[in-house]
Amino acid sequence: MKNPYLYSYLPLFSILLYSLSFGIFTVGKLIGLFQSIGLYAGMLEFFTDMEIRMLLLFVSFLCFFMMFSALKLVGETIHEIAMLLFSNDSEGHSVKGARGGYVIFFFGGLLSTVAIQSYLALLIIFALSLFCSFVYTVYKMSQYTSLAGMIGLIVFEIVFWAVFLAAVLFVCLKLYNGILASLPFAN
Repeated sequence: MKNPYLYSYLPLFSILLYSLSFGIFTVGKLIGLFQSIGLYAGMLEFFTDMEIRMLLLFVSFLCFFMMFSALKLVGETIHEIAMLLFSNDSEGHSVKGARGGYVIFFFGGLLSTVAIQSYLALLIIFALSLFCSFVYTVYKMSQYTSLAGMIGLIVFEIVFWAVFLAAVLFVCLKLYNGILASLPFAN
């Protein structure tokens, strides 16, 4: 008998691995930034080098953990809304079938721990994991939807993520421009 909860721990481990990888990379960049602006020497008066690195790792890990957890929550919610709108499955088998995609993210998280020195490599690994998981999920969903339903599901998810990312970029650019406009030397 196969346990339906076999893959239930993999999303948590994947989020932990990706958060740790991105967090370790961020610590290196923050230390370099603090050294270049002269803040690091002042911090060394209160903390040891290891304490500074551990505190920065904890903060950056926590930020990435919250970001990846929120993205997972939004992603699963949007996927299940798409399944509600476009799937013919009334038993919930399609949701169980797509859980195998968790393995892809888990192995991507393991691979990201090797690439902690390169931000580009981390992003490429995450993007490839995301793409492979999407293809796997679409393949598994094809058993429970018609061709029109599958096209609707794909378009719905792509449009949602495009609008979501565009909104986030717009807000970040508005915030950046607002901060630049408020600087006294900008006039």
